[in-house]
Amino acid sequence: MYKLLLSVIFSGILLTSFSQYVYTEADNPGYDENCTTIMVGRLASTDGSVMTSHSCDGNYRTWLDIIPAAKHEAGTMHPVYWGTLHTEEAWDMSKVTKKGEIPEAEETFAYLSTAYPCMNEKQLAIGETTIYGRQELRNQEGLFLIEELEKIALQRCSTARQAIALMGKLAEEHGYADLAECLTIADPKEVWHFEIAGSGKGKPSALWCAQRIPDDHAGVCANIPRISTVDFNNPDMFMYSSNLKNKAKELGYWDGKEALKFWKVINDRKPFAIRDFYVLSTLAPSMKLSMDAEELPFSVKPEKKLSVQDVMKLFRETYEGTEWDMTKNLMVTVRRRGADGNTVEEKVKSPVVNNWMNNDLRNLINELRPGTMDRNRTIAIAGCSYSHVIQCRSWLPDEVGGVAWFSFDNPGQSPRIPIFSGVTKLPYSFTICGQHRYRTDAALWAFREANRLSTVNWTRSRALLEPAVLDFETKALTELPMLENKVKELLQAGKKEEALNLVTEYTASFAGAAMLKWQELKTTFWGMYGRGF
Repeated sequence: MYKLLLSVIFSGILLTSFSQYVYTEADNPGYDENCTTIMVGRLASTDGSVMTSHSCDGNYRTWLDIIPAAKHEAGTMHPVYWGTLHTEEAWDMSKVTKKGEIPEAEETFAYLSTAYPCMNEKQLAIGETTIYGRQELRNQEGLFLIEELEKIALQRCSTARQAIALMGKLAEEHGYADLAECLTIADPKEVWHFEIAGSGKGKPSALWCAQRIPDDHAGVCANIPRISTVDFNNPDMFMYSSNLKNKAKELGYWDGKEALKFWKVINDRKPFAIRDFYVLSTLAPSMKLSMDAEELPFSVKPEKKLSVQDVMKLFRETYEGTEWDMTKNLMVTVRRRGADGNTVEEKVKSPVVNNWMNNDLRNLINELRPGTMDRNRTIAIAGCSYSHVIQCRSWLPDEVGGVAWFSFDNPGQSPRIPIFSGVTKLPYSFTICGQHRYRTDAALWAFREANRLSTVNWTRSRALLEPAVLDFETKALTELPMLENKVKELLQAGKKEEALNLVTEYTASFAGAAMLKWQELKTTFWGMYGRGF
């Protein structure tokens, strides 16, 4: 009877449970969860590239666009906005407010405008994850939210150190008003982990610290502050706010005697959770890291150098096959006829389950049989708006050296589209957000429909969807060397405009092919599951 009931439950509600699933606070296990970012130093990567990344998990805007470089007259002011994370298109200012303004730069770089701006034409790249921190440090009289600081840094800076110094200076002078944030900032030489919080009551300012990932290391941050002991005598590895020591003592978060641990200053909770642990222990298993530790290493030297495919794979993780696999107990008995003609029984994972089931379904399963599903926050979630893995490559010209491997929706199901630092325009469908309503003109829905339908019977669907993801990875990585060489030739011949057109057209054609394939998969899945089973 139990098995029959489960069968009816799954077959009857999967279409509604999965297709309408949005990751919400109801799925929160007791600590804050949104984005994940992973960093790789140049000596830790297989090709010498520096990497940063970001999964934008939650109901954030999915439109993106290229903001061109510009020149400004003396005296021009730069407006600072609040409310840009949830707009439907670039022109949508319905819930956007102007908080203030600062002097504009004489010249600005072109940059890729995502909800959290992520890459400019000089191969400066930024990943993001909200780390929340102490509520009492937030001061909404400050001028800046994190996305505005990112935008200004990408417009005005060409290196990670410049970006950190500028954002820190602006936040101290004008006030940081957001929840605590982590930005992972990369250029072709190095990658830094930057954490920032407000400074509490009084005149708005900021507490911030940045630590460099060693060149042969990789790091991770997933919604929890991770910078530990600050070495105030090592400017090559640390940067920090001008009044950090005094303010930490004044607020009572540091006694001035022990080593200053930054995560203890801006936070009061354990400085890691399952995602941080999983990534670091996967990259350095011989370290035998423990979830019971007070804190984990800030970064680790991977026991095997990481390719960009390796980082993409980490963003697809649901811990399948490990002790943290939430579906490990959802087994069913199947019967088949063996070679000798006799009936053979075996236990297999139910084909209608996957690691993206929502809280309601987990609660129902645990009500039927308590303890069946232990919730773990996976790296890939269905509630992801978009994600990117960015490579910065010193041996290539800027126009093609920076590449954001971008995907819409669940990174465990969607293909990655290469967007180069020299791209000047994106497909029209990329400039429309698909979060507010169902829109066939929004690129997001080209992927979301197939991804949701695939969960009706994940065992069958993944046999079609996962190879398609890998096919597009292989296609891009096979074609990129030829594209890169052609761009170099054009630039050496003084044909910069042609080089920019080439990378722009490649991104557009690649995106078109990926969208068509996922539309084809959607049609296939409707044919497979149109009757609801």
